[in-house]
Amino acid sequence: MTTREPIRLLVFAASMRAESLNARLVRLVAAAVEAGGGTVDLASMREFDAPSYDGDLEDAEGMPAGAAAFRERLEAADAFIICSPEYNGSMPGVLKNAIDWVSRARPQPFNERHGLLLSASPSMVGGNRGLWALRVPLEHLGARIYPDMFSLAQAHLALDDAGNLTDERRRERLDATILKFLDLVEASKHYPCAKGAWIEFLGEPPDPQIDRVEA
Repeated sequence: MTTREPIRLLVFAASMRAESLNARLVRLVAAAVEAGGGTVDLASMREFDAPSYDGDLEDAEGMPAGAAAFRERLEAADAFIICSPEYNGSMPGVLKNAIDWVSRARPQPFNERHGLLLSASPSMVGGNRGLWALRVPLEHLGARIYPDMFSLAQAHLALDDAGNLTDERRRERLDATILKFLDLVEASKHYPCAKGAWIEFLGEPPDPQIDRVEA
């Protein structure tokens, strides 16, 4: 196990099925985070499920339990990792709904929180299109999404019966991606000079009139 300064990561698969391909991938991810010296808060998408976002419901009852749990677990973590399936070329609706609910929270828990996106799919593109769609709302909310992503193509063949990757090169790339992400999270939390050096990809500061980001 790698020794590093304390960092805590919320890790979950954005699929409701307990044994989905992404649920199997997320267990590998959680093990790699722990081997890399991070503390894992392993969650289930079912824990964050909520009614479709409704402003009237929010006004009458506040944030529902699933969305409130998502917010609390994000706030307790230094970073998050999502393994998301691709639904019709985009992200799952249940995940987008959870993000929409949590976007109403103040302070905004996604803002300046580092995130890593992964996917597993039977398709040849490995769910990558869904990850590009997922980046949009998360970065709009101020999350610092890691530039590299990991998409496991033909995941039904790439994972053995024990849930391990059968290809050594893929195992090495997954582990390397996670370790580099952990290095970034550790530096951002414990070394202020690294955090101050972050450069926004879009090259412009957030605008409170159009973005749900506190400057």
